[in-house]
Amino acid sequence: MNKRFVLCCTLGLFAVNAWAADEPPSVASNRAAIELVQVHADYVWTLIAAALVFFMQAGFAMVETGFTRAKNAINILMKNLMDFSAGTLAFWAVGFGLMFGESPFGWFGTSGFFLSGFTPGGDPWVLAFWMFQVVFAATAATIVSGAMAERTKFAGYLIYSVVVSAVIYPVFGSWAWGGLHHGKGWLESLGFIDFAGSTVVHSVGGWAALAGTLVLGPRLGKYLPDGRVKPILGHNMPLAALGVFVLWFGWFGFNPGSTTAAKKEIALIFVNTNLAAAAGSLLAMATSWIRFGKPEVGMTLNGALAGLVAITSPCATVTPASAAFIGAAAGVLVVFSVLFFEHRKVDDPVGAISVHAVNGAWGTLAAGLFHMEGFDLGRLGVQALGVAACFLWTFPTAWLLFKAIAATVGLRVSPEEELEGLDLSEHAGIAYPDFEALAHGGGIGAPAPAAAGFPVGAACPPQIAPVRKA
Repeated sequence: MNKRFVLCCTLGLFAVNAWAADEPPSVASNRAAIELVQVHADYVWTLIAAALVFFMQAGFAMVETGFTRAKNAINILMKNLMDFSAGTLAFWAVGFGLMFGESPFGWFGTSGFFLSGFTPGGDPWVLAFWMFQVVFAATAATIVSGAMAERTKFAGYLIYSVVVSAVIYPVFGSWAWGGLHHGKGWLESLGFIDFAGSTVVHSVGGWAALAGTLVLGPRLGKYLPDGRVKPILGHNMPLAALGVFVLWFGWFGFNPGSTTAAKKEIALIFVNTNLAAAAGSLLAMATSWIRFGKPEVGMTLNGALAGLVAITSPCATVTPASAAFIGAAAGVLVVFSVLFFEHRKVDDPVGAISVHAVNGAWGTLAAGLFHMEGFDLGRLGVQALGVAACFLWTFPTAWLLFKAIAATVGLRVSPEEELEGLDLSEHAGIAYPDFEALAHGGGIGAPAPAAAGFPVGAACPPQIAPVRKA
């Protein structure tokens, strides 16, 4: 629809209202009418974007379920549901205040708990802003679910989910994003660029995932006594692929929605987001094809996600050509990162550490390397400082949290429960009752990094899945 036509209609409506109220229209009243339309558009766009990011929870659930064994499908779905449910309440009660409350020293907020900044009849923007931020908090929390899949106690995981949403994620978020509301973070005051959260969201989730996998240890049968690695194959790659498409779609709310304003700049962010994802998928496929002799589906899917994670920080500050390069580099990086962690016996069934932590760091550095205003060493230094600060805050606190959970309520299920499957032992259910034998027997596996040419997510029958030296 023609913009001039819309503007004329808007001004006409307000002129009629003014006439009806016996108030002649003026330049000031017309300006106020236009500003009000913009305010309403900002609300609508922000809440639509929040809904898109919420839908990403379904994408994570599908990816993780498809990349793990059938006997653990219910457990994966329950963890993703509780990440959002428990995380919502924790972020409402504590996390939002720590992240966006008034921050005298730039380290964490001290107001706004339980949404105390909102009063009936007051400015409702805090509600729209909170809704957009809570879905981001849930994303950071749910990243950990896949990395710790198939051997984590449900009760222990619930404790983690609450703490990361209430404390770990919001504290770092306040350093980088506090100024978006009432806070003032020390990192953002230095000029740190993380437009939509390559580090704030994805690296926080990824480093917490690394801590969790190290405390848990690998799944039974993943590493053989002689040092060889045995792939544990995913039970439903079509489901995993559907999850990636859902996440790709949701990212169009994740990145452009971070403007929290309906303005023309979102066009560049849309384009950059899409280019990076496409380049990441293509280069991950090519890398796996060269490395393993076949264009492997699991690596290709993770390549798309790696490209999306990497562009999340610089999506508003780089050109489309730079976005394509950033995504392509992420696609290559994710393949070698998955193999790197596998060699070091870090068992990450879905590649979450490589996708989110490693490529979150890459994307944050890329915001300094490829800024459309040109390269600046000082800017790159601030970006590197932000990456380091994220690791130094998140990894130790998450590691201590998981250690505390392990020493109290317990973090890892028993070997018998792990072999039986967490659906039965933790939830007394079976995801696929018509295939109960498979659910118990473990003949369907979870994706793991390449083994003798067959990489993570490989869809080969278990009887031909090879093993190799770690």
